[in-house]
Amino acid sequence: MAGIVAGGGIQLGTAAKNLGRRRAAGIYGAIITAAILDTAGGHLPTAALVVSVVVTLLVYWLAEEYAELLGEQVQGGRLPGRAHIREALAASWPMVSASYLPLVALVLAGLAQLRNWQLFFATSVAAALGLVMILLKDLVLIHLH
Repeated sequence: MAGIVAGGGIQLGTAAKNLGRRRAAGIYGAIITAAILDTAGGHLPTAALVVSVVVTLLVYWLAEEYAELLGEQVQGGRLPGRAHIREALAASWPMVSASYLPLVALVLAGLAQLRNWQLFFATSVAAALGLVMILLKDLVLIHLH
């Protein structure tokens, strides 16, 4: 069960917290990806842009998890174990994986030499497919699970 009523409030269970954390990480990764693509998109070759996005997201992901684990150490008085670290890294991995679809669309557009309306159409289709995937995942994980 996602929540338990206690003392007039709702406490989220571990599964619900983990799902919320994965969603938040994915949204954060998508925002970072969009910001990098917008900022450097016209200035870098496609390969350099892809590497820049992935490396930036990996650094953000590791820095966020490192800070989180240090905070847990201060609060708990000891370092978390390897299993906890693996779970935490897996829970926030969508920060990096959120960039996959936009980067695939970018590479395909570069390979196909799409310009103007062709590029707009191809990017719109990729965005629509991404939104459909998010909605289907939401349907399966939240409403049918």
